[in-house]
Amino acid sequence: MDGTNDSTQGNFILLGFSDHPHLERILFVVILIAYLLTLVGNTTIILVSRLDPHLHTPMYFFLTHLSFLDLSFTTSSIPQLLYNLNGHDKTISYTGCAIQLFLFLGLGGVECLLLAVMAYDRFVAVCKPLHYLVIMNPRLCMGLVLVAWGCGVANSLVMSPVTLQLPRCGRHSVDHFLCEMPALIRMACVNTAAIEGTVFVLAVGIVLSPLVFILVSYGYIVRAVLQIQPVSGRQKAFNTCGSHLTVVSLFYGNIIYMYMQPGKSSSQDQSKFLTLFYNIVTPLLNPLIYTLRNKEVKGALRRMLLDNRGVGKD
Repeated sequence: MDGTNDSTQGNFILLGFSDHPHLERILFVVILIAYLLTLVGNTTIILVSRLDPHLHTPMYFFLTHLSFLDLSFTTSSIPQLLYNLNGHDKTISYTGCAIQLFLFLGLGGVECLLLAVMAYDRFVAVCKPLHYLVIMNPRLCMGLVLVAWGCGVANSLVMSPVTLQLPRCGRHSVDHFLCEMPALIRMACVNTAAIEGTVFVLAVGIVLSPLVFILVSYGYIVRAVLQIQPVSGRQKAFNTCGSHLTVVSLFYGNIIYMYMQPGKSSSQDQSKFLTLFYNIVTPLLNPLIYTLRNKEVKGALRRMLLDNRGVGKD
């Protein structure tokens, strides 16, 4: 097969939204604004969590990592998308495509596991409040984060080379706005049933297993919260956990659709817009969800602004 070796040579063409040329300029403006707001929002969460002593708790330690993940995840593909939307050049080098695929898979896997870690943190905080600081000690928190990063990167190290080495028989046009695994699998000129099966098995391990753990954890949390007295304490617990559940719903709703049916069965237009939502809207909404529903973060922001005003007056 002559096209076998082309899997490691040449550039790729990211077709993106070129079949909707009237949308490209609108998408450029909207995505640029959303990307800048994402950078500002997640950077603010990181700075506030690190600079305010009141937020030096396990919950905000994990939230800092989530914001860093969202920053990295969005930056891995959105600048390239903006470049492609702004002109006629839709190419990306093989190396750029490989890096994009590796980051997209790796960071997505880390986020799945980190959300499960955050659910465990909320479970301990609500169900074992007297032992919370003992159980969620700094060593355990760092260990859980390292496990999440290690498993996410390992998943990407397995799947990225396998996906890139699929023979494409001279095909270089990726029907997507980034080098994403399902789109690259569609380009293959061989039967991809085996790799799709592998993807499904890994998706069960790194996507569905954390989701089941999150749902079980929140089953215990809901039962414990309903027993909290007074009602004000119950409301505070629901608000904190509600923020996390909202983020989980936004994240998993998209990722399950995309990666539990990676082959030719899903609509490509649907996949593009869902990936765009997952890649820009979710990271944009995460800081808003955690700040608008969280009095501690709003209080920290207020303290920082007042301190800055005080310094300015002096």
